[in-house]
Amino acid sequence: MPAQRPSLSTKVFYGLGSIAYGVKDNGFSFFLLLYYNQVLGLPERLVGLGIMLALLLDAISDPIIGYVSDHLDSRWGRRHPFMYFAALPVGVAYYFLWNPPEGLSDGALFAYFLGIAVLVRTLITFYEIPSSSLVAELTDDYDERTRILGMRYFFGWWGGLGMALLAYGVFLQPDAEHPVGVLNPDGYRAYGLFAALIMSATILVSALGTHRHIPHLRRPPAFAKSIAETLRELQATLSNASFRALFGAAIFASMGAGLMASLSIYFNTYFWELTSNQILKIILGNFLSAVLALMVAPRLGRRFGKKAAALGTAASAIAIGPLPVLLRLVGAFPANGEPILLPLLFAFNATTVALIITFSILTASMIADIVEDSEVATGRRSEGVFFAANSFAQKTVSGTGVFLSTVLLSAIGFPRDATPGEVDTDVVRYLGLVFVPLSGILYLCALACLSRYRISRTGHEANLRRLAANGT
Repeated sequence: MPAQRPSLSTKVFYGLGSIAYGVKDNGFSFFLLLYYNQVLGLPERLVGLGIMLALLLDAISDPIIGYVSDHLDSRWGRRHPFMYFAALPVGVAYYFLWNPPEGLSDGALFAYFLGIAVLVRTLITFYEIPSSSLVAELTDDYDERTRILGMRYFFGWWGGLGMALLAYGVFLQPDAEHPVGVLNPDGYRAYGLFAALIMSATILVSALGTHRHIPHLRRPPAFAKSIAETLRELQATLSNASFRALFGAAIFASMGAGLMASLSIYFNTYFWELTSNQILKIILGNFLSAVLALMVAPRLGRRFGKKAAALGTAASAIAIGPLPVLLRLVGAFPANGEPILLPLLFAFNATTVALIITFSILTASMIADIVEDSEVATGRRSEGVFFAANSFAQKTVSGTGVFLSTVLLSAIGFPRDATPGEVDTDVVRYLGLVFVPLSGILYLCALACLSRYRISRTGHEANLRRLAANGT
């Protein structure tokens, strides 16, 4: 029987490793498109295609790693061999992503970009899927899982935000040759080195910090004897109705997130015409958002149940998030450069991000509860498969969201090497007019899928009683 309340140190070590994922995710979501397009000069359609293909190719590894980590039998358990393996290579690969050789043609740069991006994503998967799966083994308590995952998301967001803070505040600063800080190529190369060191170090610390729990974790089931048997097992596992609901929600939410994340730097730089230091101040608010989510998510889950709390927080984020852009489009928001603009953007962004993180914590905890629900039906624990399948959905379609952003930029005629304040006002306006309804539709579809999730607190506790009665 897993411990009902893991110690604080266990939660901290479990959460620390997500810093690596946060750093990687932040870099891919907010800087990679701008760096390869506006700084290195790779056409936006090739950058978008490369990001989407990297996500699709990486996503193939998710179910494989998830299934193998569920069944691996080693003296270091099911999960830790993957975690240790990923630590050093992922840092090396991330460094080279931001330090491509000079003088490459567009075709050669695209090939380099795609190959390294796939390698980075695949290596981070070797850590992230097994590590995420540990939550369902550390405790089976309905509320404790939300608290543990709250710690994981807290560190993931603080890691990503911390690197963004350093990027804007230290690395991407203007100089005599590059008056716009986010267009400074030397800054991206220094960022890549520092981020790589952080990623490798936090993965290793997390693996070492949770190593002592290996003797108490679940033993693996036997591998299927054939590919056909493996596919039948996966089909039976993934046919769970609540998992299908979360899988559908992940598809639409990830498309929206990919679209929003890749365009955020364009909105900040060209729509709101913020400087690097002003963007930095908005990012500082996200640190507060992560703290609020860490405190609020377990309380909402305990008070209303995870499903209702997740639906409520997501609906609130959909309502609040696009308001500044909508108000600007109708002429009811302060003009660029007015003193009140930055505080308003700070408040709206901090609130929206807190809601998004809370939603993410709750839905991850809901995935953990599917483990026992599936075990009742199939007789197998498949933590790795469920977390991998959810990651597969997110990666596969968030790449589509990023690709949509490049299609949008191309369709409205957004210029390359654009200077803030000099882009045609109609082009900037079209950016908001297309983005707001498209992102809203995607997130509303995610809510419709999530509403079909079935596992309540009562249902989870009933599943635990059934498994206990069966001696599992």
